Amino acid sequence: MSIHLPGRIGFGTAPLGNMYRAIPEQEALATVHAAWDQGIRYFDAAPLYGAGLAERRLGEALQHYPRDAYVLSTKVGRRLLDETEDAASRDLGEKGGLFEHGLPNKIVYDYSADGTLRAIEESLKRLKTDRLDIVWIHDPAKDFHGENWRAVFHQAMSGAATALTRLREEGVIKGWGLGVNRVEPCVMALQQADPDGFVLAGRYTLLDHDEALASLMPAAEARGARIVVGGPYNSGVLAGGAHYEYQKAGTDVLHRVGRLQQVGAQFGVDIRAAALQFPLAHPAVAGVIPGASQPGRIAENLALAKVAIPPAFWSALREQGLVSPHAPLPFD
Repeated sequence: MSIHLPGRIGFGTAPLGNMYRAIPEQEALATVHAAWDQGIRYFDAAPLYGAGLAERRLGEALQHYPRDAYVLSTKVGRRLLDETEDAASRDLGEKGGLFEHGLPNKIVYDYSADGTLRAIEESLKRLKTDRLDIVWIHDPAKDFHGENWRAVFHQAMSGAATALTRLREEGVIKGWGLGVNRVEPCVMALQQADPDGFVLAGRYTLLDHDEALASLMPAAEARGARIVVGGPYNSGVLAGGAHYEYQKAGTDVLHRVGRLQQVGAQFGVDIRAAALQFPLAHPAVAGVIPGASQPGRIAENLALAKVAIPPAFWSALREQGLVSPHAPLPFD
């Protein structure tokens, strides 16, 4: 099987878990309803996002719509406990403090087959639904597990991947893969198992795509695995924000963004539009899932994805070395 999405733009719900800031409940729910009203029918969540807060909010909103009318995915590899911890001091590898405004439930890693099935049951309750379409194994990668990440990845392949393959064969889910911020585990998963695709956050973007182009994209295309691009704005830095990789952007990144903006200004192109449209030009990409925490951002993202961008802009990026010569571009 493969990953089929209802539309090229979906909704990544990490912001609904109070990423960076505490979002009022009604604002979060209104954002989901705005996505629905604008025609978005793919929603992606994870227990990590605010320790279940994003899943709860998404479930609260989506219960009002027909379940057959949308595609829903969430992630396994972490479970939430009833006991609590200080959300601000939670160990999130390289992403420390990301959900400090989320719920205080303790988060533990569990990539076992049994833990995967339990995690799915728990997510279904929070999402107020009876089934998931796609399940991603969350973060068996270096940014969360350090130098021990390959051992964790092996656990995920022998445990979670085995369980999810069985669920797919039984027709319980339509597909599975990894949800990660790194390219290497995706390539390894294609070598060791039979994933249907990946949510790859921040690694096939206008700002960062060389590694994915060299290894993952051709391998995925050859296997028919599809890539869902998360974080097309690279945590906000491509949308005028200050974050890259979920932390404050460094001077090198800001310099590169500045160069992109200069070319954009030359051709009258909003870099946010280019950031959304660039990944969609690759044949292995099924869609992009920009996050949003305000209702108005949904219409904004959809409009940016449709803006006409002159071919000369893309050619200038290529000529100035701001995109890889091997990257498919929207006018190619």
